[in-house]
Amino acid sequence: MRLLERISAQTFHASVLALTVSAIALASATGATAQSASEPVTSELPPLEVETTAKKKTVKKKSDPTNTRLSGTANAAAKGEAGAGGAANAGLGDQVSNGGGLTGASTTVITREQIERAPQVTLPDIIAREAGIQTTSVYGGVNGVGTKIDMRGFGAASTSNTLVLIDGRRVNDWDSEGFDLSKIAKDSIERIEITRGNSGAVLYGDGAVGGVVNIVTRHGAGLPNQGRVEAGIGSFQTRLGNITASGSSGPFSAFVNVDAIESDGYRTNSELQQKSAVADLRWTFARGSFYINVAAEDQELNYPGARRVDPANGINQLITDRRGTSSPLDFGDKQEARGTVGFTYFVNPGVELVVDGGIRGKEQLAGFGGTYFVESELTTKSLTPRVNITTPFLGLPSRAIAGIDVFDTEYESGRGPAKGVATFNVYQAEQSSVAGYWQQTVNLLPSTSLSAGGRIQRNKTRADDTLSLFDQPLNASETNYAWHLGAEQEVTRELTVFGRAARSFRVPNVDERIGSTPWPNSPNYAVRTQTSHDWEAGIRLGFGQFQIQSSYYDMRLTDELHYDPVNFINLNLDPTRRRGVETIASWQVMKNVRLSGNLTYTDAIFREGPNAGNQVPLVSRWTGNVGVSWDIVDKWLTLDTVVRYVGDRRMDNDQQNFQPMIGSYTTVDVRVGGQFDQFFWSAGVANLTDVEYFDYAVASTSAYGTYNAYPLPGRTYVVKAGTTW
Repeated sequence: MRLLERISAQTFHASVLALTVSAIALASATGATAQSASEPVTSELPPLEVETTAKKKTVKKKSDPTNTRLSGTANAAAKGEAGAGGAANAGLGDQVSNGGGLTGASTTVITREQIERAPQVTLPDIIAREAGIQTTSVYGGVNGVGTKIDMRGFGAASTSNTLVLIDGRRVNDWDSEGFDLSKIAKDSIERIEITRGNSGAVLYGDGAVGGVVNIVTRHGAGLPNQGRVEAGIGSFQTRLGNITASGSSGPFSAFVNVDAIESDGYRTNSELQQKSAVADLRWTFARGSFYINVAAEDQELNYPGARRVDPANGINQLITDRRGTSSPLDFGDKQEARGTVGFTYFVNPGVELVVDGGIRGKEQLAGFGGTYFVESELTTKSLTPRVNITTPFLGLPSRAIAGIDVFDTEYESGRGPAKGVATFNVYQAEQSSVAGYWQQTVNLLPSTSLSAGGRIQRNKTRADDTLSLFDQPLNASETNYAWHLGAEQEVTRELTVFGRAARSFRVPNVDERIGSTPWPNSPNYAVRTQTSHDWEAGIRLGFGQFQIQSSYYDMRLTDELHYDPVNFINLNLDPTRRRGVETIASWQVMKNVRLSGNLTYTDAIFREGPNAGNQVPLVSRWTGNVGVSWDIVDKWLTLDTVVRYVGDRRMDNDQQNFQPMIGSYTTVDVRVGGQFDQFFWSAGVANLTDVEYFDYAVASTSAYGTYNAYPLPGRTYVVKAGTTW
């Protein structure tokens, strides 16, 4: 409650600041050009067309009131759902082409129908079906809580190298935990945009190294008043429920979603209780819209710990007590809230102003063994004005976006032997950043697009242990930059080639600065900012109902940040390299049957130092997914299945590559469902063949074959039913 009160007050202040800045911008912009207030203007970025003295051409696209800084993805999602009443369009995500997303980059959009019909129950597992994405989990897989998304092979540091956005706003917190995707109710999502590689750093800032996952939430604009309720049960005494209401009246619209889940969990001491709510309110007028979005989550989770394998001492808990716990007293409670307020305004048909500000807060209490407790608070405030410009550039069709990002984050963490007793460490830290960016795409020819952009970002960081008499406080500033160059060429109607090059960076987070240990420690303020350069080239082919894309990428990193889970320290690694090939394909076999799949090869290695040539831990070289979607009887009876393969990988902490590897595994997930009038139902089975596996383990640095593993469930089920009105 205290967190919600503070967020509410600061959201009001942020909205006042955002409105003040926008009023100044509007005062200057409106004087330049004016448009009749009675002339309707779409709230979406206008199409990539040119107005010249010789010819004026206007093409209207489907409006997308949620501006996420990417163009073309909303239309790709709409195209993917176009067959909702006819052709089967579920399965894996759709490729984005024809100038959508970032020019030259590999972009995938997962539509709302594909999310709803996915055999996978959890959001992380749905995202993990896409090319170049792997996952790790340490909490037994219940509802995907704490599951880490890894794009292009970053292993233990995946959460800090994959940037997560909600409606185009970054939600990665300034700690190593990353954003927990399980907190987002699937029914609140309109689509998911996945942009691979370094190029997203220009638009979204640091941390966009492996790629960007943008979750676009639903809204009620233009929709009739409607409601939806759903309930379900599943393995391990899982109970879940979801309620949605949305609608509009004239220029006003609203969307509300409430979600809850309880589960005993697969393992001993892995119980989960989680609740979330999100609301979106909008007022649309002739030249734009005003919007408010708020959300809150509450999570109570117990930590089951690891299963020990020690051949020298005859221990193998994966066999003798796979579902047991090594930490019966460990737990974590977390409350989060966030709010955004802003508006869009078309100054003229080619210039759109978007101004929004937001605040989000997180409170956490975690206990370990009953003798060590961590209580933390983290608050982030932001202001992100930007302008979308679609006027011609040197007479050529052009699309540009420019903006300023201002962020301020405050962190406080007390650590001690009992709740509310911080006798070991009390860390206080703050990071502020100001960034400016510009990205532009120009059509040199109808079949040729070029894109370029850059960002410069100034960070200031302060950190101190208020109980320490010896540690020197950190007070440092630095300037970093990112850039992107991309191109796409349509060779024929069936063949398009694309490519890009980019630079990104990642500033150390607060946990990497102060450390994270189960006992009093000294922080390591000396860790350096990580930098990355990558390039990518690929082709897209389309032959009727068959589509395929394949690309090769090469990424080289300096000062990669890494957490040592044995010694509980953070450090910069020797130079590393990632390279790989990602191939994505889909085939509409017939009107009611769709096949989709992908195959990824990822080579993540150390380039220099004592481990030169060794594999980076926790990265599988080969992964693949194959999906089938079949509308057996229209929408009354549907079948969806996905087969997923994950190759073997090195354990965490095995930079020397001398330990046994985490074994490969293949899982099969199946879902049947249907809808009749306003009633709908589904029944799903995950891991149909009951494979015993794990995707995360920490290796001993000295004893061969000794490690701690975190097993995942075998066969599980979930049955759901609901109604709309």
